Amino acid sequence: MRLSRLAIPAATLSGAALLCILLAVFAVFLVERSSREAVVDRLDVEELDWAEVDVNGLQVFLIGEAPDEAARFKAVTAAGSVVDSARVIDQMLVAEAEQIEPPRFSVEILRNDDGISVIGLVPAQTDREELLEGFRTTVGDTGEVSDLLETADFTVPEGWDAALRFAERSLAQLPRSKISVGAGTVSIKAMTESVEDRRRLQADLKRRVPTGVTLVLDLSAPRPVITPFTLRFLIDDDGPRFDACSADTETSRDMILGAAQAVGAPASETCRLGLGVPSRRWADAAAMAIGALSELGRGSVTFSNADIALLAEEGTEQALFDRVVGELESGLPDVFALHAVLPETPDAADQGVREFTATLSPEGAVQLRGRVNSEITRQTVDSLARAQFGSDRVYTAARVDEDLPNAWATRVLAGIEALGELSNGAVRVTPDRVTVSGNTGNKDANDEISVLLADKLGDQAEFEINVTYQEKLDPELGIPTPQQCEAQIVEIIGDRKITFEPGSANLDASAKDVMDDIGELLKLCGDIPLEIQGHTDSQGREEMNQQLSQERAQSVLDALRNRNVLTASYRVKGYGEEEPIADNGSEEGREANRRIEFRLIAPEAEQEAETTLEELEDTGSAGDTETAGDDAGADGAGE
Repeated sequence: MRLSRLAIPAATLSGAALLCILLAVFAVFLVERSSREAVVDRLDVEELDWAEVDVNGLQVFLIGEAPDEAARFKAVTAAGSVVDSARVIDQMLVAEAEQIEPPRFSVEILRNDDGISVIGLVPAQTDREELLEGFRTTVGDTGEVSDLLETADFTVPEGWDAALRFAERSLAQLPRSKISVGAGTVSIKAMTESVEDRRRLQADLKRRVPTGVTLVLDLSAPRPVITPFTLRFLIDDDGPRFDACSADTETSRDMILGAAQAVGAPASETCRLGLGVPSRRWADAAAMAIGALSELGRGSVTFSNADIALLAEEGTEQALFDRVVGELESGLPDVFALHAVLPETPDAADQGVREFTATLSPEGAVQLRGRVNSEITRQTVDSLARAQFGSDRVYTAARVDEDLPNAWATRVLAGIEALGELSNGAVRVTPDRVTVSGNTGNKDANDEISVLLADKLGDQAEFEINVTYQEKLDPELGIPTPQQCEAQIVEIIGDRKITFEPGSANLDASAKDVMDDIGELLKLCGDIPLEIQGHTDSQGREEMNQQLSQERAQSVLDALRNRNVLTASYRVKGYGEEEPIADNGSEEGREANRRIEFRLIAPEAEQEAETTLEELEDTGSAGDTETAGDDAGADGAGE
């Protein structure tokens, strides 16, 4: 009995202990399984399938080979986000990198007047001290250069040195700028003093950018002050169009152009933005005036600040004219003053051709012909033209006619100034009109000429502008002139020579690089008249030397054709031994005489046909027409 009383409690305690052990084991199993499943699910979400998970009690073991240190750290972080990070045991390995990727080398150069800051990572082989010394030279003794560069010992990438040297040279022209340099790329963001400075700087930078370097430019300039603030819209045989259009904001510009397009103007028309608008309601007044002119059918409307001149076409009905002008006068803002004119049909017969003409050739020659109202005017016009175009380029053959209108001298001088805005063209001055026509490389030439004529002649003067923009004349595009191309060929060749196999017209291998460089330049120059000249020394028979020089010049032309150069306007000529540049008595002299030269073909002077104006003049003061132009010669390129 006594034993049974002890056995029952002992059995109960043993059973309870066993049950607790079983429950603890089951709980550990549940914890291990839930931890493992949670971590595995998280790794799958993070796409870390290379990592394996093992658990031992509360500890979670991460096993596997991570592709890199970043992936290993990501796996540990992922596991720690679903279980206590203290329970995560990192037993992962990191795969050895086969090759360390080089860093991306780049430099940011910031300049604000006399201060320069240089930030970035450069190759260890870059001469850092030389680079910084160049920056110190740029800012001078009073400037500061902040060096925030770091270096890395990796191979210098292709295009890095050329880009960095170009950026350093360009910095001298950019007092307020940010230049970003990479391998083969340069990005420049800068502020210039004026629109003219921006054009000049943009053309210069594009011209000097090295081969293989990509240049990105973002040059800005303050808006110009337009004075007088001008707009001129006309409707004639060519349809509705602007001769000049100015606006103070983009919204005003859109409103003015919308009004013009509504009456038939082409969508390609634009307005120049600038400061100096006489009224905030400039666009309202312009739109009203354009609409009024459209109702009249033909004519012109000219704004010069707040003065508006509306000129209807001769023959317009008086009643229509009165109604349109009355509605416009009542609708215009108070600040604007309208002067409307309906020309009367002239009763007097034509008294003969009275005009003055000034022409500007593509080569820069200027001819002044026709009539002026006094000897003083003729001298003044000649002096102005010589100051504007060069003394050796101006030919004056104008006669004095004292019966011309009083404002004739002003109109002629304004026409000469307008001609200076063109690359080539002509100005014609008659008693009732000033006409400017020609070609230009300035997109804003029409606006600038209209502003000039409106300012000089008055807002009621009648003038016509037929100026065509041509890309090849635009200095912003960096296309060199034929004379510049000729000079740059000499620079490209320098001390090098275009060489041939001995006694042969075949180019040798060493001529490839110089021909490549010349070919790239001539592609940019376009279709220019060029003569490729062959020259030899005096050794051998004269006939053979002439033939050899001709064949060598032809070989150079063929090599340029193979490089896709436009050669339709080129010609070749062998001069043999006729034009030595050194003494043939020495080996050095003979070596210098064996050469290839590139020279522009000068345009042939043409006999100018007699004009109607000249036929009407009783006496002529003009001599033979002269062609004023630069001498096309340049130093020859070596063989």
